[in-house]
Amino acid sequence: MNTFTVTEIVRGQSPIISKPLNGLTRSLIIAPQWIGDAVMTEPLLRRLHARGERITVGALPWVAPVYRAMPQVAEVIEFPFAHGGLQLRERVRLAKQIHGRFDVAYICPNSLKSALLPLLAGIPKRVGYLGEARVGLLTHRLKNPVKGKRPPMVAFYSALSGEAGLEYDRPQLQLDVAQVNATLKSLGLTRGAYHVMAPGAEFGPAKRWPTSHFAELAAQLELPVVLLGSGKEAELCAQIDRTVDEKRPDQCVDLAGKTTLTQALHVIAATKSIVTNDSGLMHVAAGFGVRQVAVFGSSSPLHTPPLNDNATVLWLKNQPNYQPPLDCAPCFERSCPLGHTRCLNDIQAHDLLPFM
Repeated sequence: MNTFTVTEIVRGQSPIISKPLNGLTRSLIIAPQWIGDAVMTEPLLRRLHARGERITVGALPWVAPVYRAMPQVAEVIEFPFAHGGLQLRERVRLAKQIHGRFDVAYICPNSLKSALLPLLAGIPKRVGYLGEARVGLLTHRLKNPVKGKRPPMVAFYSALSGEAGLEYDRPQLQLDVAQVNATLKSLGLTRGAYHVMAPGAEFGPAKRWPTSHFAELAAQLELPVVLLGSGKEAELCAQIDRTVDEKRPDQCVDLAGKTTLTQALHVIAATKSIVTNDSGLMHVAAGFGVRQVAVFGSSSPLHTPPLNDNATVLWLKNQPNYQPPLDCAPCFERSCPLGHTRCLNDIQAHDLLPFM
């Protein structure tokens, strides 16, 4: 069990909140902008809720559905912001709307702009990591671990609670069964009677298992395969669908770009098993505890593993019999700097079959 202890809070000699709260503290969580990171904040929210805090999450629209799958969240505010830019006018407008509603804000992202809203809204206690000249924006500041020494992300986010001896908690997501069943019915799916494949990875091709390998695996599975992804990943899924269709027509159901994130969550929660790269949907599957295989290449499962007892991680870096050794991994690059991407290409479909 990995642990991460908060050793220093820059302002003050005691933890941010060291005892269970007697009253009802109104807390605003400023969520990360990535789906996987959102999932990994769940243990933090669970800690805060357990000590008596009422949790409201402010999240971008494409992340908000993840927080609606966390029962400890009382309210989700969808931020009207887009990627990039300060968008100060929109932040000021929203700050006026929520002014006086919250006692404390926990700011998960490290950016300057993410800390602006709590300040503008007059939230008296503002907790976050140092970074991007945020000293004056935060009242309780945690030192950012130096590059290479950052703990696993669940522990990194959980440290914002101010509690010491943080365990490596597993994120837990929950959905309304009736809503899941309604989605499955609308898509013509039966609970537990299909596999899911999510071949995308937003960061870049060095995190994507080849589509040809996904197709080879899909063609060997007895149950049908549902392909999931965003509109950006529609062509990846279409390639897999076309390849498999030549061998087994109608084996794949291609839903990439055709579902909302909420519907995708429903499909994942009810699958027999799922195969993903190191991606946001990998963490979603872990949060539901479904049987999963996670393929890692340029990134490291030591930092962002799927925290799930039913997960199998395939990473050639830690395979002692794989030769020549992958001294280049993890490189954390978007594309393979050496041009071979052995870390992914050399993981074959038959390597995954036993875990499906």
